[in-house]
Amino acid sequence: MTAAPDWTGFAAATAAFLATHVVPARPALRRVLRERLGARTYMTLYTVLSIAVFAWLIAAAGRAPHVWLWAFEPWQLWVPNAAMPAACLLAAYGTAAGSPFSLGGRDGARFDPERPGIAGITRHPLLWAVTLWAGAHIVPNGDVAHVILFGLFALFGLAGMAVLDARQRRQWGPELWAGRTARTSFFPFAALLSGRWHGEGLRADPIRLAAALALYFALLLLHPLIIGVSPMPQL
Repeated sequence: MTAAPDWTGFAAATAAFLATHVVPARPALRRVLRERLGARTYMTLYTVLSIAVFAWLIAAAGRAPHVWLWAFEPWQLWVPNAAMPAACLLAAYGTAAGSPFSLGGRDGARFDPERPGIAGITRHPLLWAVTLWAGAHIVPNGDVAHVILFGLFALFGLAGMAVLDARQRRQWGPELWAGRTARTSFFPFAALLSGRWHGEGLRADPIRLAAALALYFALLLLHPLIIGVSPMPQL
């Protein structure tokens, strides 16, 4: 008699991922943890825990039974390879950006709504980087476990943007929100395409460009070592 496929490890890792992202998102709980642990200790512990759970989830998806929703085709590798340069640029420009909107941005005390910089492209560069990474990786990974894995990250990215915008709008009020976001975008390049923004405040920062390039090549080099599969399509 053949044993039934064991989804226990993947289910446990998925539950842990949801718990570590949903529970701390509750303002009251996060406030209590920060008060008791201290802000720096809380962030350090949460970052370590998030990385550990992320690694566990990736490994568990690889060990889960392969139930295919669609067959792999070599052309599918072009999708993440086309998306990842944009994701790396968004991550590099979004990290420590002077924007009050973005996850990973600074407090935005010097934010100029007339010259929004990266917020003119999108208010949420880091979350769009995660969403692009996850969404693009669904295409060449058509088994159930990986569709769930990358689908979760894409969903969390999109939901996180909506939550951050709603929270900021509630704190500022409709009038102030409208004034500060007039030249910004939720969807990448929407303000540019609509003519609401013409590139004010955004510059080709060589440090951020170098960081994006370094991140991209690091991911290419580490992918076969960590994941065990080359991300490069066959020419």
